[in-house]
Amino acid sequence: MKKVAFLCSIFLLFHCTENGSVNQCFPFISVNETVNLDLPQFIDLQIPGGWAYTTGGYQGLIVYNLNGVQFKAYDRLCPGENISSCSQMSVDTNLRILCQCNDNEFNILNGAPLTEGVECFAKEYLVENLNGSILRITNF
Repeated sequence: MKKVAFLCSIFLLFHCTENGSVNQCFPFISVNETVNLDLPQFIDLQIPGGWAYTTGGYQGLIVYNLNGVQFKAYDRLCPGENISSCSQMSVDTNLRILCQCNDNEFNILNGAPLTEGVECFAKEYLVENLNGSILRITNF
């Protein structure tokens, strides 16, 4: 019985990480970024509902201040797209995340697709608020 469980575990491990990607929507990349909220380019992140772009991920990151203490971070690469000049997501005035290639929309609060028929979520990373002014964004 232990052998069957082990073989099933191995199958699931390789099935979920086929070709080095986590799933069909988004390839794996190591992310370990720091954001200093005291820097001028991140001043909008100091208030709830504020957002900013920063480096990291495949095509940069979108960082969003959820409530003054908690933050969200999403990769700017459109889910399911290859890297191209139009595959970088942007934030619109209604705080939706938009893909320029196909006009797919995502919720900035949880990365959920807002466009009918889209199954993939925006790729979210872990955000740690270290001391109130330093954020650490990782995927480990």
